[in-house]
Amino acid sequence: MSSRGMVWSGSVLAVLAIAAVAGAYLIYPDFFHPPTVTTAVAIRAPVSEAIYGTGTVEPERWAKVVPVQRRRLVELCRCEGQAVKAGQVLGRQDDAEERSALHQLEINNEQLERDLNRALRDRDKSEATKTEYEQRSTQFEESKSRINAQKVRLDALVLRAPLDGMVLRRDGEVGEIVGPTDVLFWVGPPAPMQVVAEINEEEITRIAVGQKAFLRSEAFSTQALRATVSQITPKGDPTRKAFRVYLLLPRDTPLRIGMTVEVNIIYREKTAAIVVPNEAVSGNAVQVVSNGKIERVSVTVGIRGSRNVEIIGNVPKDTTVLSPARADLADGTRVHVENVNVPAKPAPEPAVDATPDPSPSSTPSSGPAPGPGPSAALDRNSATVVTSSVDADNAVISSAISAHVDSVVNDARRNVGKYSATR
Repeated sequence: MSSRGMVWSGSVLAVLAIAAVAGAYLIYPDFFHPPTVTTAVAIRAPVSEAIYGTGTVEPERWAKVVPVQRRRLVELCRCEGQAVKAGQVLGRQDDAEERSALHQLEINNEQLERDLNRALRDRDKSEATKTEYEQRSTQFEESKSRINAQKVRLDALVLRAPLDGMVLRRDGEVGEIVGPTDVLFWVGPPAPMQVVAEINEEEITRIAVGQKAFLRSEAFSTQALRATVSQITPKGDPTRKAFRVYLLLPRDTPLRIGMTVEVNIIYREKTAAIVVPNEAVSGNAVQVVSNGKIERVSVTVGIRGSRNVEIIGNVPKDTTVLSPARADLADGTRVHVENVNVPAKPAPEPAVDATPDPSPSSTPSSGPAPGPGPSAALDRNSATVVTSSVDADNAVISSAISAHVDSVVNDARRNVGKYSATR
C-alpha cells in the first residue's frame, strides 16, 4: 500500500475513533463526566419522640384571695413578695353599713336582756309570767343569733391570707370597688413549682406519670429546662379537646411563676439509632455511595424529626448516603462527591454552643436524649454529630441538650399545625 493510502486510512480510523468516543459520550455521559452530588454520613446517636403542649408556671400550692361582696376597698397591704401566715389580714372593704346594723342589733339585744332578767324574777308568780319568760328567752336567743350572723358578714369584708406562704401578686388599689370576679391576691409557697400544660386529646394516651420533659421559654432561650410529669387530670376539656398535665420543676429552675413555656414530653427514646438527614430518604430507601457508584438500599423509617430521621435497615454507621436523594440517578451510576459531612470528634469538655440554633424544633424529634454520660446532638445543616459529656447532677447544660430541645420544639409545633389543619 502506498504511503498516501496509509495516510488516508489512518485519517479515516482517527475520524471513526473520534466519532465513537463522541457517541459514547452522548450515550454514557456519566462515564466521562459523572454528576456532582452532596452526601451525608449515617451516624449512631440517641433519638427520642416527644408530645408537644403549652403551659404556665405555677406554685404547686397556691390560692386566690377574692372578695365575697362588691364593696369599696378601704385598706390594702403593700405586701408583694412578703411571707404571710394563714388568717393574716391583707385588706378590708367598706363595712360602715354593716357596723351600723350591728350597733342597732346590740342595742336591741341589751334591751331584750333586761326584759329577760325582769321576766326571770317574776317567772314563778303565775302561768302568764312563766309564758312571758319563755317568750323573752326566745327573743333574746334570736337576737344573739342575728348579732353573730352580722359579725360573720362583717368578717367577710376582711381579706385574709388563705394559707401560709408568700404574697405572689397583689392587684387593686384603695378606693376601687371590687367584687367576687376580682382577684386581689395570689398567695402560696413559692416552691416547689410546676407547669400546668394543655396536651391534645389525640396524644394524651402516650403520656404517663414519671416521664421526663423538656421546656422552652423565650426568657431562657439558650437553656434546656427540665421537668417531670407528676399528674394527669382524669377528665379532659371537650371544648378545647385537651387534657391538663402537671409537670414538677426542679428546685433550681430559673423559671418564674406566671411564665409561659412550650412543653415537650418525651414518651419514646432509643439510646442508639442510625440517623441520616430527612432529605436522604426517598421512597423508604436511601442511596448509598460505594466506590464512586450509587446503590439503592431499602430502609424502614423510625423516629422522624425536623432535620433528621432514624433509619432501620442494612445501612451501617459511617455509611455515605446521598443527601438530598436523587431519584433521577439509577443504581450503578457513577457520581462525583462534592461534599461529605463526617462525624465530628468528641469534645473533651462540655461547652455551651457559641451560636445556638435560634429556631425551636418539634415532635417527634430526632436528636439525642440528655442524661448521664456522653450525649449526641445532630447539627442543624447536616448529619454531623457533636458530642459532649453531661453530668445529670450538675447545673451545666451542654450545647447537645440545647440542640435537642430546639429539634423537639420545632417538630412539636409542626405537628400542632397538622392537627389544626385536619379539624
